[in-house]
Amino acid sequence: MTSKSELFEILRVKSIEFQTHEHQPLFTVKDSEKLRGQIDGSHTKNLFLKNKKNCFFLFSCDEKAQVDLKKFSKSIEGKNLSFGKEEYLNKYLKVKPGAVSPFALLNDTKNEVRFYLDEKLAKSEMINFHPLINTTTISLKTSDFIDFMVENNKKINIFSLESYSIIQEI
Repeated sequence: MTSKSELFEILRVKSIEFQTHEHQPLFTVKDSEKLRGQIDGSHTKNLFLKNKKNCFFLFSCDEKAQVDLKKFSKSIEGKNLSFGKEEYLNKYLKVKPGAVSPFALLNDTKNEVRFYLDEKLAKSEMINFHPLINTTTISLKTSDFIDFMVENNKKINIFSLESYSIIQEI
């Protein structure tokens, strides 16, 4: 299982610049808006989802995005998506509720969780995620984040919330 300190070391070895911001535990977007202070860049919400066939999905979108789960489910052929329970979150991503982020996909060694990134985030200059724990936020260039995920064999589906469609696969 990858930890926060191991993630930071991996990023340093790959010469990826990032900033860390320590704060009280953040469990929701509302918590984040109140307690994070002034952190530049796009802020995210991360939805860990599953369907009745036990297929799992992670959708990272802008924190203010309104996501119609029925439309999202239909557009990715996910069929009847709902929020994944804590037991599945622990099994596949090895994080606790409130700490979900794409960095947790590093713990999904079999690539069983399909990853979707909001087009708005993909086009942003800087992006913020929890580094496997919800008492820290990490800021880095979005292009560095995408390159890092691809280098670690994580497929990224860029998803448009305007058209409810996958617009690019990386």
